Amino acid sequence: MPASPQNATSILGGLAAKTFMREHWHKKWRHIAQAIPDFSELLEVSELLDLACRDGVESRLIIRDGKKWAMERGPFKAARLKKLPARDWTLLIQGLNLHLPAADALLRRFNFLPQARLDDVMVSIAAPGGGVGPHFDSYDVFLLQGIGTRRWKISEQTDLSLQEGVPLKILKKMNSDAQFDLTSGDMLYLPPHVAHDGVAVQESGFCTTYSIGFRAPTHQEIADTFLQWLTDTTELEGRLSDPDLVATDHPAKIPASYVREVERAITKLEINRSTIAQFAGCFATEPKQSVVFDAPDEPVSRAKFAKLAASGVRLDAATLCGYDDLHLYVNGDPFVLMGDAAFWHELADQRVAKVSASLDPQTLDALYAWYEDGWLHFASA
Repeated sequence: MPASPQNATSILGGLAAKTFMREHWHKKWRHIAQAIPDFSELLEVSELLDLACRDGVESRLIIRDGKKWAMERGPFKAARLKKLPARDWTLLIQGLNLHLPAADALLRRFNFLPQARLDDVMVSIAAPGGGVGPHFDSYDVFLLQGIGTRRWKISEQTDLSLQEGVPLKILKKMNSDAQFDLTSGDMLYLPPHVAHDGVAVQESGFCTTYSIGFRAPTHQEIADTFLQWLTDTTELEGRLSDPDLVATDHPAKIPASYVREVERAITKLEINRSTIAQFAGCFATEPKQSVVFDAPDEPVSRAKFAKLAASGVRLDAATLCGYDDLHLYVNGDPFVLMGDAAFWHELADQRVAKVSASLDPQTLDALYAWYEDGWLHFASA
């Protein structure tokens, strides 16, 4: 079951979700011993290494040699990974929740936070001594330990200057305020800009850490995307005209009437709270450019879809879905809420819902279209 303010207490070390949000979110780091007791590995390390060799899977390999750092980007050849040294390397696989149902289920355990802020699950596979160096993130993150042991050093230092000439964002210096050895099921929560350094300290074998990250776009990114969204969604009528234009002795001077005409065109743009709210819904549910949906090779008919959907439908792991009072947003597209709003809210919140025979035809049409696009599947599939 996805987490909620009522059932998230277990992964927050006994702290109620509302208390955690008030006292820690974006404010103060927290060490949570046994956040998930008896946590079992989501996938064998050998299978994770195979995943890093697949096209469409974002991965990076970090190797440390003394004070020197090197980074390679995947997909990798299996032979390359077999030749890795016995220690001092880390393999990062981004978006694990898009490729592994168990990782998607892990991400949904953090649904006491708005899905608009949830990003993805990244797994770090490290040989003894492996890490990515002292660094900070610009977003909130939960760090859940899998197999092995990772030693974390944490600092709330204000000096966040970075080393130059290295392929990673590594701090020039780090003064440790606290240190923890995390084993299976332990977790750290870190707000933005808290310096941290995690090193695999097991004597042999591998260390895995699952990072639950959050979307934190810059204001510049939001503004740029909004302007492009306006371009894509706006069609204004009219053309610059100036029937009262007079002759001039200064042809290079821009006339005041010209400025007024430009202003008149711009003020036609409806940039109000309603417009911004709709953009926010589209922006929050826009998948990353690398996401590709797999449509069914042989989709069933609409009639058969209605019968099979009675047992339940579920959103694809890559599908982003949200709503406000007026719209349902799916993968960056806005839909006016019609029919049974409670059904749409349940599907968006829980990502799975049963389709009753009494559901109105328009709702079923929308669900069938999403099924054909690969946005939605049968719950039993």
